[in-house]
Amino acid sequence: MDPSERLTKTKSTPPLPAAPDRRILITGGAGFLGVNAAVHLIKEGWHVSLLDNLSRPGTERNLKWLITKYPNRIAFIKEDVRNAGALAEHVKDQDAVLHLAGQVAVTTSLVDPSTDFDVNARGTLNMLEAVRTHNHDAPFVFASTNKVYGKLDHNNGACKETQPIDFHSPYGCSKGAADQYVRDYARCFGMNTVVLRQSCIYGAHQYGTEDQGWVAHFVHSILRDRALRIYGDGTQVRDLLDARDLSALYTTVIDKIGIARGEIYNVGGGPENQRNLLEVIDQIGELTRKRPQFSFADWREGDQKFYVSDVGKARRDLGWAPHVEFDRGLRDLISWAESAN
Repeated sequence: MDPSERLTKTKSTPPLPAAPDRRILITGGAGFLGVNAAVHLIKEGWHVSLLDNLSRPGTERNLKWLITKYPNRIAFIKEDVRNAGALAEHVKDQDAVLHLAGQVAVTTSLVDPSTDFDVNARGTLNMLEAVRTHNHDAPFVFASTNKVYGKLDHNNGACKETQPIDFHSPYGCSKGAADQYVRDYARCFGMNTVVLRQSCIYGAHQYGTEDQGWVAHFVHSILRDRALRIYGDGTQVRDLLDARDLSALYTTVIDKIGIARGEIYNVGGGPENQRNLLEVIDQIGELTRKRPQFSFADWREGDQKFYVSDVGKARRDLGWAPHVEFDRGLRDLISWAESAN
């Protein structure tokens, strides 16, 4: 998202020319990833239907922004992926399904494993069955997670898809189960399903929390002079991917479904965009001219000390690679956050 597309100052955008030819359903469509994907798809000529239960803070604000900006290209469905009986009518007549809905935090899964399972594992199975029964050939793209690889305590370099999965936390289990169901529906039922194991995504329209969306959480907190709490020693490393690059991959996967069908791809910023937490905090402080305040706490269960995606498979198969360098993406995120705060 360009920083000029600001939440609080946006006026209605004139209708884009020509009726779109393709239609897509995005579950979790009012969330951070859904909003960014919707904007990208609309610019590519798609009509977007957003399915969301609006349970996550910030989703109503995101939805209002999208409908105001693209009133003729957006349809909204208030629904929950746990409600299996209601999904069939929404997947019919769609040219693709982008399944982003989910419970997104390891910490929440440790407090309430049952809900975590119902949303991530059962909700994904509900979506797969709805598409299998009512729209079998539609591309089905699933947002999985690097947490399927477990703790990864040691730096063994960028993670390839051949790394054994080793779920650690209820969240890892629920997303991992969904991940494997999505893959297997391509093999057993001949569906056009694809798994994207996503690393740390950041960008505009992200209202991060201490439990998830940590780059945005750091940005919002530092802008508001709120003290941060760092779990572990702050040297844990992640590769950071701008949501605009991820949104471009979603459309690429759909357009190249003949290649991507049944595949799993690790998706992140890659080694060029890896940072540890303390480096990101320092960089935000420099860009905002603030002095970040933070304290340390014990490591959290299931936290990875080092995770960087090897994106070579996506590059070879799909011609995709990250284009937004983290330094630029962070500046854009801060610019958006300043307008949204």
